[in-house]
Amino acid sequence: MSPPLEIESELLRREVIAQALLMRAEELGGYVPLDELSDFPLPDGTRLRLVDPGGGGIWNPKTFVATLSITTSPDGPYPDREIDGGLLQYSYQKGPEGGKNVKLRLARELNLPLIRLNKIAKGAYAPIYPVYVVGDNPITREFTLTVDEALRSIPSGRELSPIEKAYAARMVRQRVHQPAFRARVMLAYEGACCVCELKHAVLLDAAHIIEDGRPGGDPLVSNGLSLCKIHHAAYDRRLLGITPSYVVQINGPLLDEVDGPMLRHGLQEMHGREIRTPRRKAERPDPDRLQQRFEWFLAG
Repeated sequence: MSPPLEIESELLRREVIAQALLMRAEELGGYVPLDELSDFPLPDGTRLRLVDPGGGGIWNPKTFVATLSITTSPDGPYPDREIDGGLLQYSYQKGPEGGKNVKLRLARELNLPLIRLNKIAKGAYAPIYPVYVVGDNPITREFTLTVDEALRSIPSGRELSPIEKAYAARMVRQRVHQPAFRARVMLAYEGACCVCELKHAVLLDAAHIIEDGRPGGDPLVSNGLSLCKIHHAAYDRRLLGITPSYVVQINGPLLDEVDGPMLRHGLQEMHGREIRTPRRKAERPDPDRLQQRFEWFLAG
């Protein structure tokens, strides 16, 4: 049976809002400032608040049937946490039964997707969409959420198979952890390539110094570099290296090659240049990781 027209209309509104939000985040490097979320411009020229004005984690606009967005924060007052199987346990709002929890419960009953705003720094949030409510435990006062639509069909309480767990973990890494890492790196480097200082976030990547999944490949800003597409590719292919003292080195044969202006200005002229580093010392590239990566560059 088709959903009521009102629900179909709300689902369409959510899609429009979410896509506009994701596009804005991409423009900025993976995050949106809190002040924009408080008065977000929509494609039709209207504006809409996307976060609770009181700082709560559940936002229920009056014109929406169910919760539109939730916020998650590593330093928040609630013990929200990721659990085995790529799921998120999200705490009820404190207080008497009901309140904002009612509309979040409705989002599950109506199969309506949410926007998750993941706090990655003070006043900056990485949006994730769609997020679905797949469980509700009134005893522990927690909702269960997933970032993957395929996992909605798994019966509540059923143990995931090893293949399903691996799939879920990969989805969380791709849709939650990697975007958060990129957003933190872009914030630290103020949206500029650390080699050439290009300032177009859509042309920038958050590159790992030590690759993700290897020892030392933690998703920390100190293990990251903001690199434009060409310098990221050159870094990964050992055409460009960065010393532990933050100096760019270009592969010897490439320095001697004669091609055109892109090679000359984009790579050869970067040789010997000191990279741009974050203002905060704790976010600057880890010299030990750079040394390990630079040795790999030299071996190439």
